[in-house]
Amino acid sequence: MTDITSAISAANPRKIHIRRAAIQCTVGPEAGQSWLMEQDVIRIGSAKTGDIVITDPTVSRRHAEIRRGRDGVVLRDLGSTNGTFVGQVRAKEVFLAPDTRFRVGRTELVFTPADEIIDIEPSDADHFERLVGQSVAMREVFGILERVAPTDLTVLITGETGTGKELACRAVHNRSRRHSGPFVVFDCGAAAENLIESELFGHQRGAFTGAVDARPGVFEMAQHGTIFIDEIGELPLELQPKLLRVLEQREIRRIGSTSTKPIDVRVVAATNRNLRDEVDAGRFREDLYYRLAVVEMSMPPLRNRLDDLSLLAHHLLKRSPHNGGVCSISSAVIQSFEGHDWPGNVRELNNVIERALPFTDGDTVTVDCLPSSLVCTSHAPASEVRPVTPQSTPPEPAVPFKHAKEQLIDDFERRYLVQLLESHDGNVSKAARAAGMDRKTITRLMKKHGITR
Repeated sequence: MTDITSAISAANPRKIHIRRAAIQCTVGPEAGQSWLMEQDVIRIGSAKTGDIVITDPTVSRRHAEIRRGRDGVVLRDLGSTNGTFVGQVRAKEVFLAPDTRFRVGRTELVFTPADEIIDIEPSDADHFERLVGQSVAMREVFGILERVAPTDLTVLITGETGTGKELACRAVHNRSRRHSGPFVVFDCGAAAENLIESELFGHQRGAFTGAVDARPGVFEMAQHGTIFIDEIGELPLELQPKLLRVLEQREIRRIGSTSTKPIDVRVVAATNRNLRDEVDAGRFREDLYYRLAVVEMSMPPLRNRLDDLSLLAHHLLKRSPHNGGVCSISSAVIQSFEGHDWPGNVRELNNVIERALPFTDGDTVTVDCLPSSLVCTSHAPASEVRPVTPQSTPPEPAVPFKHAKEQLIDDFERRYLVQLLESHDGNVSKAARAAGMDRKTITRLMKKHGITR
């Protein structure tokens, strides 16, 4: 059983308090066996799908559960045949104190808290998977990821749009024991509201109009791997109890089905909203928030890590799929970057570099390759500053008309998409509506031009 009392305490931002529970069997067929649990709900019974499987014939299939809540740890009987006892008292629901002994059927178990306080020190590395940074803020993020990724803890990653939340989620998966399993992404903000439940949990054939075939949801597709739920703050309030049940019970029920399926997935969620404020406003369930925020970490905005600008800009330049030999960025460009507020964060920086590449003559990005809004004339040498042409340089007349036209159209499409997505914080659905285009068309063009959100 795991919980975080405060993900990263404001008073002590370098400690994470993890609460685990140890359950030991002292009487019964499993006497001498113990379990160290890392989930909020522990199911006890004879069913093979339980967390603690007891072979005692007096134990029901779903006998009892131990559940961690905000007020403490509760032992609850699940309607068992032979009851759950603390001492001589048959209990329906009771709070567990440390080292409490209790019986399920004729089997005796002992509950013991196994808390751990982890000191988080800034990592010595300047990268973690595809995340890059040498600032203290980013190295603290790396320190958290180094400790948390190898576990199965549920992680909630917060931060402004464009700060790298999805990269952090992928890094958690890649450094986990589940790295060979699937990594499945579900974006609550991009899915049609009436289809979210089906996308998450799947449906049976005929469950609703249009359900011509049975289809698994993303939880099933992520079996033995990791599911990344992006923009979790956009999840409709009426669906939040269903997601909470999946997180607690670790089983799903497809729409139209009467049976459940056990799932073995790790959940990593992300949001650019302040979920505590959403809870206070009644738009997000408090119990779901605490189930998701077992470990909560925030990605720092780019304006708070300007020390990373040069390293990050060169990293993005190197990995650009459209780089035809540009290998450096002038100091004047970096100075201009340092004078910008970066409301779009790393995504905006990446887009700026991508847009600069077609205008770069030689192997160095200079100030004249930047959008006029980013040119900081107080830092840039006069020789580097000149108006930025809004269109590509016209092709040479020797180029066949058809090819020249295709080049200009491709250049227009790419520029238009980059600006469109940037103005809508990378949200494809919003961008499609604003442009009067189909979402699939936007997605196809993004793939064609190698544009990522």
